[in-house]
Amino acid sequence: MDPRKLTELLRATIDPAQQKQAEEQLAQIHKIIGFAPSLLQVVMSTEVDMPVRQAGVIYLKNLITTNWAEREVEVGAPVPFSIHEQDRAMIRDAVVDAVVHAPELIRIQLAVCISNIVKHDFPGRWTQIVDKITIYLQNPDASCWPGVLLALYQLVKNFEYKKAEERGPLNEAMNLLFPMVYQLILRLLPDPSEQSVLLQKQILKIYFALTQYSLPLDLISKEVFSQWMDVVRQVADRPVPLEDKHLELFDDERAELPWWKCKKWALHILHRMFERYGSPGNVTVEYKEFSEWYLQTFSAGILEVLLKILDQYRRKIWVCPRVLQQSINYINQGVSHAYSWKFLKPHMFEIIRDVLFPILSHSPADEELWKTDPHEYIRVKFDIFEDFVSPVTAAQTLLHSACKKRKNMLPKTMQFIMEVLTSPIAEPRQKDGALHMAGTLAEVLLKKKIFKEEMDKLLMQYVFPEFASPHGHMRARACWFLHHFSEIKFKQEAILVEAIRLTTNALLHDRDLPVKVEAAIALQMLLSAQDKAQKYIEPLIKQITLELLTIIRETENDDLTSVMQKIVYTYTEQLMPIAVEICQHLATTFSQVLETDEGSDEKAITAMGLLNTIETLLTVMEDQPTIMVQLQPTVLQVVAHIFGQSVMEFYEEALSLVYDLTGKTISEDMWKVLELIYQLFQKDGFDYFTDMMPTLHNYITVDTPAFLSNENHILAMFNMCKAILTGDAGEDPECHAAKLLEVIILQCKGHIDQCIPSLIQLVLERLTREVKTSELRTMCLQVVIAALYYNPALCIEVMDRLQSTIGQSTQPIASHFIKQWIHDTDCFLGLHDRKLCVLGMCTLISMGPARPAAVNECAQQIIPSLILLFDGLKRAYAAKAAECDDDDNDEEESDLEEVLSSDEDEIDDSGQQYLENLQEKVSKASGQHGFNMTSTIRDGHGDHRSDDDDDDDSEYEANEETALESYTTPLDSDETNQDEYVFFKEIMQNIEASDQPWYKALTSHLTSEQQKALQEIILLADQRKAALESKRIEQSGGYAFHQQTVPTSFNFGGTPLSR
Repeated sequence: MDPRKLTELLRATIDPAQQKQAEEQLAQIHKIIGFAPSLLQVVMSTEVDMPVRQAGVIYLKNLITTNWAEREVEVGAPVPFSIHEQDRAMIRDAVVDAVVHAPELIRIQLAVCISNIVKHDFPGRWTQIVDKITIYLQNPDASCWPGVLLALYQLVKNFEYKKAEERGPLNEAMNLLFPMVYQLILRLLPDPSEQSVLLQKQILKIYFALTQYSLPLDLISKEVFSQWMDVVRQVADRPVPLEDKHLELFDDERAELPWWKCKKWALHILHRMFERYGSPGNVTVEYKEFSEWYLQTFSAGILEVLLKILDQYRRKIWVCPRVLQQSINYINQGVSHAYSWKFLKPHMFEIIRDVLFPILSHSPADEELWKTDPHEYIRVKFDIFEDFVSPVTAAQTLLHSACKKRKNMLPKTMQFIMEVLTSPIAEPRQKDGALHMAGTLAEVLLKKKIFKEEMDKLLMQYVFPEFASPHGHMRARACWFLHHFSEIKFKQEAILVEAIRLTTNALLHDRDLPVKVEAAIALQMLLSAQDKAQKYIEPLIKQITLELLTIIRETENDDLTSVMQKIVYTYTEQLMPIAVEICQHLATTFSQVLETDEGSDEKAITAMGLLNTIETLLTVMEDQPTIMVQLQPTVLQVVAHIFGQSVMEFYEEALSLVYDLTGKTISEDMWKVLELIYQLFQKDGFDYFTDMMPTLHNYITVDTPAFLSNENHILAMFNMCKAILTGDAGEDPECHAAKLLEVIILQCKGHIDQCIPSLIQLVLERLTREVKTSELRTMCLQVVIAALYYNPALCIEVMDRLQSTIGQSTQPIASHFIKQWIHDTDCFLGLHDRKLCVLGMCTLISMGPARPAAVNECAQQIIPSLILLFDGLKRAYAAKAAECDDDDNDEEESDLEEVLSSDEDEIDDSGQQYLENLQEKVSKASGQHGFNMTSTIRDGHGDHRSDDDDDDDSEYEANEETALESYTTPLDSDETNQDEYVFFKEIMQNIEASDQPWYKALTSHLTSEQQKALQEIILLADQRKAALESKRIEQSGGYAFHQQTVPTSFNFGGTPLSR
């Protein structure tokens, strides 16, 4: 391919006038063999001007990202394009050299190419990447190093989150490369220039990616680890060169200087090594010995460096916020260990007073943001992502740890806080810091009697007055303080009343938006924690609600949507008159957030909060039909917006709203929404089938006559289930699809005879393909069992008819199905599935001469299978009853001393080591008692979990409710209850009376134990019948049931369902 022609085409893509035509031409030629290597050649040509090279490298990156890997060819579909192997080989051969020699703008894009190629081709087709990296790492020419280190970073990054056992190829490569990288950083350390420091930073990033998730001890011996820790310590310790031009920079620009960024990565590594591998009691078993060695070896040296960094901050020397944050995080980890606490103890109070206190105080930067952009101030203060990087969050955590875990720290800290609060010369921002510290310690203080007793006084004297402060940030802090101490047990109710008055006043009348936000959250917390708060907030609840809606719209703050939800739940009755107004307000705000959404995470979280609030409103108003009718049009606008604009991230919430609107009745408009949902499924909603399921269940069960009145309703349901069961949705959605078919059959009993063949055929065809889980197998069987219960003769006839199309052997399908069903009896769980199974088997044995031959062949297994099912049912009913009786016991408040003495370590109860000790005890105990314990205790990381753990379904909880049990059918309703015990007894009595040989065939072989179990079932049937009878008599006073008319014929108008 001619590079010159390619260059001209790329140049044309930058020119708006020629762009479209040039892109079309590129689309025509990009599949030609030789295109990708030629493109790389143009990108690397120094004779081509830079914008054209950039356009070329972006095209190359996109081409490699989407078309490098060969994709599976679907039957009947055209072969998807992928770059030819000849071209791939040429690119693999040249791309590392290209990254090394390219200018930075090009290099960054080529690195993405390398990452994609490594993902698909390393080590299989591309071991030479290691050879190339080796050559350039050994090259004394420093201009090669930025590119080669970037290439190595891409290689390591691809394995960063993989389990230890999947990292073999990387460890093999790093055996060769790691020592070279170490030698290179040793060579670079003495050179403080910007270029050198950028290379050091890249090397530290490689080290972090290699070790942050798993530390390969066979690759990194203790000696090698010590060498690297020394390098990292040096980087953390060395001063950042201070040039005059740096002083002129803003703080956030200073943080971006290479020296600070390099330091940040060094701190990142130190904290990660300590937290994940060096903290005894909190590490997985393979690092147990290593963690003890780490603590003893590195605590003194590293803590010395970190204390120096904190001392710089104390002396008002500027420290990059991320470096400060990571230093504090490391020290926080050290508080838990007696060995590291020994070094920290003499300095800890000074750290609290001189470092944490200033960090937790309102800063000049905070004040400027408050004044210039209150909306941004609120966004930053409530940004959950900010918590991961903020020194403020780190300071709160360390303060809490030290005061909770170590002796004397709490009294000393509280004394200091009181000194600041009582000082006549303390500035408002210092008082803010003191209240911030006290609020951070709320949980600890409220457990200590000595402090708990004083909290009323503290509120009255030092917090309430701040509600009248001329400084906005102090009024906000007063609200924040009440939020954190909301669980306080007030000695006098008058203090609670005053707290609510001040907070409500701040919410309704304060001139500063951040104060209103803090006041709203404080009100929510007081409502949750104080039983008496409700009546004092009630008089102003309408104004509060409307003000809150305005603030939510103005700030788009997600925390406020949960305040709204709390208020709606608490004051449902009072808010009825303005429910429609609330809903319209929330819907308009939702549209506003969606229209201004730049794709930011905060916006998405807020939008989701608004939808959840609308859902809360629907949930609390569900028993008010007139209000629900008024809310419906507004909610439907929101749903139509989401579906119409294909806003996929909110499909789940929109479907929840439809579920709420169809819970009691289904209006004409809501039937149109079913059509919308069906269109959505066909367009881009295939993956959301399980989210649609509750709503689809409503459409079938809430108004069955209306559902049956239009054949398209059932056709839509069938087509969706068919798409799921014949597509590649995965077995969980397939279970849901089968459940929906079962619900249709049981709900529409007697009205859908002509649909039954298609439904049976669909699930039987699914059973002929591979089924991995017993859940899907039993769910498919259950659809056929439901059809058998619906109409046994029809069901058997359909199976016989299908013999020629899907029969896989000479054995009749019905026979194969019955044997599989009996074999799988133990896989049916929960109440519903077992009950249907019993009703199905009873139907089968009561068919008389028409029963399939297989029933006779399996005669001896049928009653034992039924005994097994009844045994499971008995346990499931008992568990359900116990669940209803279960009342949660409130935890007693304890004032026990929780601090650790100086020589004690804190053990993380959820840590791996603790779990392993516990597992050992469980195993021993089970061995002594003769039980075989098959369950194991695992940690939450899932690091050591093998893929096949999920498929082990041999051991089930006896009463385990199945996930699909919530999709109820007439079998699960008390009113239309066909009691399975009574049904079984009556069937057995009928058979005994009318067909002695068959009765004998079923029962003559039973063991004495089985006979006893059978008698118990019969006895239980009598008891249940008597209980049902008395319940019926009790209820017979007031109910007259009228038969609803349902269409008897069901014509599918030229669209047969069996297609």
